[in-house]
Amino acid sequence: MPVHNAVNAPVLSHFGVFCRDLDTMVEFYRSTFDLVLTDRGEGHTMPFTLAFLSADPAQHHQLVLASGRGADSPSTVMQISFKVQSLDALRNSWQRAETAGATKLRGLNHGNALSIYFLDLEENTVEVYLDTPWYVAQPHGDPLDLSRPDAEIWAETERMCRQDPTFLPVEEWQRKFREGGA
Repeated sequence: MPVHNAVNAPVLSHFGVFCRDLDTMVEFYRSTFDLVLTDRGEGHTMPFTLAFLSADPAQHHQLVLASGRGADSPSTVMQISFKVQSLDALRNSWQRAETAGATKLRGLNHGNALSIYFLDLEENTVEVYLDTPWYVAQPHGDPLDLSRPDAEIWAETERMCRQDPTFLPVEEWQRKFREGGA
């Protein structure tokens, strides 16, 4: 298998989602994730209103919301994922999403990540996750109860990962990935 060539590998930088109610969706993502509306206007090559949002001043947009989704059109989004750096940030995201009107909130422990999932106001699945220092083969999902203390969550996650036959420390998985063997 060839060695992974990071020089030529694309880096995912943003994504776009068609919306039924653009203004409502812009407000949902601004209030839930502190995204800043960096630009808004009519597309020149596509007949939609586009709203560009970002949480990073070095990145003009991380999310593009576009008008044009039909009133009865179901979501085709598998998931939109946001990464956080702590369990407290994960808990805060849960609370903010719920306050903003998200539904079907649930927590999942993937072993390699601790995640919450919910539906936004137009029933697109959103994930907010925190990486762990461990790898186990995916898909993997045990319930995650964020009301428990951090130490309990981390101890349970490590125990669960070490019992999985695919367990590796994440650094080992990353080394294998770089060598083309992940």
